[in-house]
Amino acid sequence: MISETVALSRIGAPRRNEDSRRPTVVIEPSRGLFQLHLGDVWRYRELLFFLVWRDVKVRYKQTVLGATWVGLQPLAMMAIFTVVFRRFAAVPSDGFPYPLFAFTALLPWMYFSQVISLSGPSLVNNGSLITKVYFPRLIIPLATTMTPVVDLVVGFTLLAGLMLWFGVAPNAGVVFLPLFLLLAMMTALAVSLVLTALNVRYRDVGYTIPFIVQFWMYATPVAYPVSVVPEQWRLLYSLNPMVGVIEGFRWALLGHHRPDVAAMMVGAAAVAVLLVAALVFFKRMERTFADVL
Repeated sequence: MISETVALSRIGAPRRNEDSRRPTVVIEPSRGLFQLHLGDVWRYRELLFFLVWRDVKVRYKQTVLGATWVGLQPLAMMAIFTVVFRRFAAVPSDGFPYPLFAFTALLPWMYFSQVISLSGPSLVNNGSLITKVYFPRLIIPLATTMTPVVDLVVGFTLLAGLMLWFGVAPNAGVVFLPLFLLLAMMTALAVSLVLTALNVRYRDVGYTIPFIVQFWMYATPVAYPVSVVPEQWRLLYSLNPMVGVIEGFRWALLGHHRPDVAAMMVGAAAVAVLLVAALVFFKRMERTFADVL
C-alpha cells in the first residue's frame, strides 16, 4: 500500500545525497491549509496536454458520426425546449426567436454539464496511474475541464449558422465573451474538484451526479429568461454562478439586455469563494487517494 506521505507529496528541488553524491528527488508532504502548490501544475503542463489529447481521441474513437454528435445533442435539446417551453408553456424569450434564445444558453450549459459528468469518475478511472507515479492530482480534473472546450467550439459554429438564419448579429459586448467562458470554466472546475474527490471515497457520489446536473439546469435560466424570476429573489438567485454566465452569453451574442452588474458581482464572488474552498478541500482529500484507490 502506498503511504500517505507519497500520496500527498510534491516534488521539491533536487539535492545531493550525502552517501552517493548523486542527484535525487526530495518528496515532501504538504503542510498548511493554503499550501496548494499550484506551480506543480505548470511544471507538469505536458502531462496535462497529453491527458486532454487522450480524452479527446478516446471520446470519438470508433464512432460513425464522430464530432457530429457534439452538435446533435444541443440541437435536439433546443427542439425539445422549443416545443415544451415555447409551444406548450408559452415561456417568453425576451423578443428573440426562442430556438436561438435557448441554443445560446445551451452552449455554456452543455459545457458545464459535460465537465461535471466527466470529472466525477475521472480519478477512479485513472487509479492505476495515481498509484504508480507522482504527479499533481489536480491535473486530472483540470484535463476534464478542458476537454469539452472542443465540443464548445463546434457548438459555436452551429450557433453562427442559427444567428445567420434568424438574421441576428452579435453586438459590441461579444468582446466580453471570453470572460463569461472563463467564469463557466472556473465554476465547472470548482464543482468538479469537490465531486471527484468525494467519489474516490464514496463511490455512490457518481450516481448522484446526473440528478445534480438535472436539478441545477432547472435552477438556471436555460429554458427561461431571468425576467420570470421575482425581482425580490433575483440577487439570491444570482448566487448560482451559471446565471451570470448564461445571461452574459445572451448579452454578448444576441444583444440581450445588459446583465445586472450587482448580480454579476455576486455570482463572480460566489465562484471565487467556491473555487478556493474546492481547491483546499481537494488538497486535503488527496492525501488518501492512492491508499483508497
